[in-house]
Amino acid sequence: MLTPETQYAWNGDVALAYQVLGQGPVDLLYVEGYASHADLNWESPYLARFLLGLATHARLIVMDRRGYGCSDRFSPSDIPPLEATVDDIGDVLDAAASERAVILATTFAGFIAAVFAASHPDRTAGLVLCDAFATYSATEETPWMPTPDEWERLVHRIRETGGTSEWIDRAPNASFIGERERDWFIKWQRSACAPGALIASARRHMHTDIRGVLSSIHVPTLVIGDTEGRGLTHPDSSRFLAERIRGAELVMIPRNDEHPWYAGSDVIVREVHRLIESVRAEAATFDRALATVLFTDIVGSTQTAAGLGDLGWREVLERHHAIVRSMLVRYRGQEVDTAGDGFLATFDGPARAVRCAQQIEEAVRPLGLEVRAGVHTGEVETIDDKVGGIAVTIGARIAALADGSEVLVSQTVKDLTVGSGLTFEDAGEHELKGVPDRWRLFRAVP
Repeated sequence: MLTPETQYAWNGDVALAYQVLGQGPVDLLYVEGYASHADLNWESPYLARFLLGLATHARLIVMDRRGYGCSDRFSPSDIPPLEATVDDIGDVLDAAASERAVILATTFAGFIAAVFAASHPDRTAGLVLCDAFATYSATEETPWMPTPDEWERLVHRIRETGGTSEWIDRAPNASFIGERERDWFIKWQRSACAPGALIASARRHMHTDIRGVLSSIHVPTLVIGDTEGRGLTHPDSSRFLAERIRGAELVMIPRNDEHPWYAGSDVIVREVHRLIESVRAEAATFDRALATVLFTDIVGSTQTAAGLGDLGWREVLERHHAIVRSMLVRYRGQEVDTAGDGFLATFDGPARAVRCAQQIEEAVRPLGLEVRAGVHTGEVETIDDKVGGIAVTIGARIAALADGSEVLVSQTVKDLTVGSGLTFEDAGEHELKGVPDRWRLFRAVP
């Protein structure tokens, strides 16, 4: 069989491997979550058949996630945060000349695809989450997920048997057909990612939680679950996603297998094609997207202006504005509004917004100024290039509670920046004027 050529997209200095096959009217991006290897995929007749089935009615783009397969690897001491892997999807779509695609993601890649779909509905024609989950670890809402002790046992098992035949043979849901396929799978898994990097990745993202993002997904969504799944692929994980993504359709298949090209593969291909056909018929577009809003304003500006006089204050204010705008460019923020001495900006990644706020506060200090900042991630509405909605209101209220040289963030921002290197202190629960409930806020540590 003639296999597609492996090509590379770039996110900075990181090379991302991808292949393109098929010529359908809709682009379909497939992101495998367990492991992947663009070149070795085609040595399995089952996986090859699955990929060709997906390409029957779509232009299929298959990518290796950062750290896996033919993409640049990461070492156990250098695991990228979630935000970087979300950016990778956009870079692959750009390289493959895809303006908009249906995204099919399995298991661990569900986190990446869900955040991308919420942040970039203009580039996401539809979303398919197969055996995906909203949290890595057990919570009050997801008690079926692994506890810290269960994760440690899994890490120990990867360390002892990862990449070997023993790891495969002890898997509770292995459903390989024949010795040849089993040998291929062992080689494919070992070639996709070394055990040390796999363990480090699991530890880095063990507390990642996208529950707060799900309500901001407004693209046609199909959730495919396994009625017989266990552990990470427990059927309740799929039900949880489908219940919290507005309009999502849930399809449960009895498979007992987290690899979609084995049990139930024909049903999965058929369901993906059905979504593709509905996307083609779907004419509606969405003006809502997940974004991170940043509010900043100068503390004590009235007193400072009175002390400097009109001319002195205007000069200081112009320098302040220049600094803020240079930091927005540096951290890829979009200036939305400027009111007096305050700024409103949006970001497609919360870590960049927090770092931008910290750098602004540091940079304006030599001017004799102190700046307060508030950061929140949520759904915003865009009308005539202006943003609005409850997320903007929340961001403004959080900023109003901050002290000088302080960056306050919401719980959602903290949860989405796990692994980014940012550190937060609990700032307690607060009432936000005009916003229901009490909100727990966190202080970004310089």
